[in-house]
Amino acid sequence: MPVEPNTDLEELLAVLDLKVTDDDVFVGSHPSKTPLRTFGGQLMAQSLVAASRTVAEHLPPGALSVHFINGGDPARDIEFRVHRLRDERRFANRRVDAFQGDTLIATAMVSYLLGGSGIEHSVEAPTVAEPETLPGLRERLNGYEDVVPGFVKAPHPIEWRYTNDPAWIMRDKGGSLDHNRVWLKADGALPEDPVLHTAMMVYSSDTTVLDSIITKHGLSWGFDRIFAASANHTLWFHRPVRFDDWVLYATSSPVAADSRGLGTGHFFDRSGQVIATVTQEGVLKYFPSVKR
Repeated sequence: MPVEPNTDLEELLAVLDLKVTDDDVFVGSHPSKTPLRTFGGQLMAQSLVAASRTVAEHLPPGALSVHFINGGDPARDIEFRVHRLRDERRFANRRVDAFQGDTLIATAMVSYLLGGSGIEHSVEAPTVAEPETLPGLRERLNGYEDVVPGFVKAPHPIEWRYTNDPAWIMRDKGGSLDHNRVWLKADGALPEDPVLHTAMMVYSSDTTVLDSIITKHGLSWGFDRIFAASANHTLWFHRPVRFDDWVLYATSSPVAADSRGLGTGHFFDRSGQVIATVTQEGVLKYFPSVKR
């Protein structure tokens, strides 16, 4: 009998180990701890893995753009149908359609590019405390179990170290915050597979990117009546990532309008180099009738 994963990280790695069921068709499962809808980060990471398993190993991903179309059912497996759009020596393009039955729940476009050396510049990494000096997520959630039970009960395959107060603590103090910065890494060892290291970063990119939309207004999940759902999400990959070491995810929100908000950010390695750039548009509804 197969051994069931006994940690959240092992379970996520099992979820990312897609089954091949036909030519360019893969099937992925869900972890045992799930929200009411399929977590967008999981869906994006699985889409990247599916696309990457059809591309030559020497081609790194250049960009991933996902549009979420229907909510996924965590009780059902997801079928990923990969469409080969282009294959060249230094370029490749894939489209991945994620289905549950006849329902299309997401479409991903993935580009691969072996660019080589060239001119370089980037934004500077923010100055923050080192991750080893910061409290872990469990400590940040201590005393707020009834406020944000979804966060407490969610799987935690990623280790988080906030450099600022997370939304619920910021809200409890009566403050506001126009950015969020958190150190992230896998909560354990990862296989020597660059696809999985990148997929773990993709998974993590859906965790705090929308927080600045609400913290900018002094709001928080749990304390305030807020509905949020991802509409689309894009990452540009600039450098390879080792996700078994700390990376800094720095995000902010440039605009919110028409019940939609945009979150943007960068992943930095410990040397301050930009690894990836992220944008996400979320549908966000705030119901201020609840007393603050």
